[in-house]
Amino acid sequence: MKRIVLFVLTNIAVIAVLSIVLSVLGVDRFLTAQGLNVGMLLVFSLVVGFTGAIISLLISKPMAKWSTGARVITHPQNSTEQWLLDTVARLSQRAGIGMPEVAVYDGEPNAFATGAFRNEALVAVSTGLLMNMTRDEVEAVLGHEVAHVANGDMVTMTLIQGVTNTFVVFLSRVVGYLVDRALSRNGESTGGAGYMVTVIVCQIVFGLLASMIVAWFSRQREFRADAGAAQLLGSRQPMINALHRLGSMHEAALPQNVATLGINHSRGFFELFSSHPPIEQRIAALQRA
Repeated sequence: MKRIVLFVLTNIAVIAVLSIVLSVLGVDRFLTAQGLNVGMLLVFSLVVGFTGAIISLLISKPMAKWSTGARVITHPQNSTEQWLLDTVARLSQRAGIGMPEVAVYDGEPNAFATGAFRNEALVAVSTGLLMNMTRDEVEAVLGHEVAHVANGDMVTMTLIQGVTNTFVVFLSRVVGYLVDRALSRNGESTGGAGYMVTVIVCQIVFGLLASMIVAWFSRQREFRADAGAAQLLGSRQPMINALHRLGSMHEAALPQNVATLGINHSRGFFELFSSHPPIEQRIAALQRA
């Protein structure tokens, strides 16, 4: 429920801000008496496409903490928390990034990294991960998350999401304009019901296709983060062992805003929409390296 409320409130805020900005700039007036103003539509699509993605990136850390209930370790309460801080500090130094915030949250095995800036990131692990893995395996998972940060994957995925969002907004309105013209008696688009219905349907269809593209890029970043963890640890075996362990456990689902940088994965048809490759493929890639 908390995730749903957060999602709704965030989108209401984004839509409200976009409506004001686009109205002031006048870039929402791309349907004219002369036809479709492609330049104005492109500006509109860029603003809408990138605004949501950038806002999500900028608020990713507080959203992740709030949605998972993660507690940032400022003063270690036990030897495990001290070990987590020391391990992330060592891996971050090797990766050449600033020390991330380190957090722990209650839940089944999983971990994630997020944040808008590589020197001000957040790395979080679940209690389930800490209880079910050896320290070598946990260190490998931490290396994987630190590699995500060092590779700039949060920013990369935001840019990819922004580009795909732009195409979805642009193409859906172009198709809506063409369909509305075809249905109108005088061959002109009125921006009426036919246009609106077509835009909504196209945004859903194109949005699904865009999600598959974003997911494919995310899966490639996972292979790179696995390789990065092996490089940080000086051996690929700990990461292979960690993946084997994960394959035998049930991973908890993560909130959407951090799912692409966690360790969960899907199978079957849903692999097309999964942000992570099957564990078997990740192990095979490491063994080939």
